[in-house]
Amino acid sequence: MEWLEANKIPIGVLVERFVDWLTDSYYWAFDSLSDVLEAVILAILWLLQAPNVFVVVAGITLLAWVSQRSIGFTVFTALGLLLIINQGYWVETTETLALVLAAATVCMGLGVPLGIAAAHRPWLYKAMEPVLDLMQTIPTFVYLIPALILFGLGMVPGLIATVIFALPAPIRLTQLGITSTPTALIEAGKSFGSTPMQLLWKVELPYALPQIMAGLTQTIMLSLSMVVIAALVGADGLGVPTLRALNSVNIAQGFEVGITIVLVAIISDRMFRRRRV
Repeated sequence: MEWLEANKIPIGVLVERFVDWLTDSYYWAFDSLSDVLEAVILAILWLLQAPNVFVVVAGITLLAWVSQRSIGFTVFTALGLLLIINQGYWVETTETLALVLAAATVCMGLGVPLGIAAAHRPWLYKAMEPVLDLMQTIPTFVYLIPALILFGLGMVPGLIATVIFALPAPIRLTQLGITSTPTALIEAGKSFGSTPMQLLWKVELPYALPQIMAGLTQTIMLSLSMVVIAALVGADGLGVPTLRALNSVNIAQGFEVGITIVLVAIISDRMFRRRRV
């Protein structure tokens, strides 16, 4: 045991040197990516904060009705949003929603194509599996450190950490949905002369849509679970009052923020679920 400890493999040192090399050699690329991601977050934030607060509440309530056609859920959405305003956390809620929506957009934009590619190439999925496991199991604080170095304080490192944590969900569920397409449907499509692209768009993706939507809701839930982590690297949102309540042992504030996060999670989850016919 002493011999093993004395001959430690310098994994951490090698990773540190690699991050330093990236910072020195490609700082311009990370600065550009940071600017783009920050612009996306600010655009979403503007859509949520520029109009009158009750206009935004009415718009989200209308989306709740259109998505589910449920009077109960629509009323719950309106009352939940009004309660958030009443408790004084509307600005923080919009900041968290901007981060969550940006993370969901990036995750679905990357996850669905990667899931499709992995479903059609089993060797690719086998190669991706260890990486996906690592992304979901490694402590978030470990990759927050290089994210801070590469992107600095603010919303962007919080977004990067959220994407790393949530990305495996849409990849896995998209891959599962595509590979679960019945062989009979595939054969029927081929017998009518469908090209691989036509099979994908007209057979595989429609069949896999419930799994893909489940990947979206999972991404949203995982993103919301990262609000406190994002606050540690300077991201605004509901994580900030959560940390304040924790540091000051403020039970009342902690419960208020907790209820707000729960309401946002329930509304977001139900809104993006497939409506039962």
